[in-house]
Amino acid sequence: MLLLLPPVLDGQLQHDSGITMFDYLVLSALSMSEDQQLHMTELAALANGSMSRLSNVVKRLEKQGLMAREPDPADGRFTFAQLTPAGLSLVKAAAPGHVAAVRRYVIGPLTKDELRSLSTIGTRIRQGIGRQHGKSGLFR
Repeated sequence: MLLLLPPVLDGQLQHDSGITMFDYLVLSALSMSEDQQLHMTELAALANGSMSRLSNVVKRLEKQGLMAREPDPADGRFTFAQLTPAGLSLVKAAAPGHVAAVRRYVIGPLTKDELRSLSTIGTRIRQGIGRQHGKSGLFR
């Protein structure tokens, strides 16, 4: 499942919206944040990517007019990633297809009992990873 599901979801997003799963994670995290902006380090954690991967993706998304970066006026050591109106429109348009794919491939095939078990199993795995790697704030 860990090897088969990500390419299926990534393929759906690329086919329907022209973005990768990582692009979607970045754009959707920004769309759900206050003022549609986050520090780059926080965004990397939410998208589960390295800073170098995020920087490369943000550079490409900036060229497409979907995001912008600017220094944090309160602390110049940090950079804000900001969602543009075009980025918000794209992520809003991509969300229904992505949600439908998740329902089709993950939720639909499972019974209610199996979904509860999957949720319990997923929570235990995330908690174990969080304890092991000291990232308890990211894996709740």
